[in-house]
Amino acid sequence: MTSKTIDTLRKRSDFLRLNRGRKRATHGLVLQAMPTPDAPEGTGAIRLGLTVTKKIGNAVVRNRVRRRLREAARAVLPVAGQAGHDYVLIARQGALGRSFDDLKADILRALKAVHGPQNGAKAGQRS
Repeated sequence: MTSKTIDTLRKRSDFLRLNRGRKRATHGLVLQAMPTPDAPEGTGAIRLGLTVTKKIGNAVVRNRVRRRLREAARAVLPVAGQAGHDYVLIARQGALGRSFDDLKADILRALKAVHGPQNGAKAGQRS
């Protein structure tokens, strides 16, 4: 199996583009996914962006949640993510108290939902 590299999303325009993509909410996070615009289907790196708002807590808490989400994504995305796709993880209040294994399970469950069937009822496109 080839290892997939994970790059970082940095431009606001990429985050706004992913807001129009497929979404799946879990207890600890919301995952947004969309193919990378200039990459041929199934090729290229996986790009990841993280969003943790002030609703989650002060700067110390937000940074802790961001670090935990980043590490959980590094563990799950190379295995379950699709090459040539962009992903944004938006932390929810539940991310703060969830165990690391639960966060990884949330990401895996959300990935399966957004890459599953294309009809909206089974894909879980609620926002």
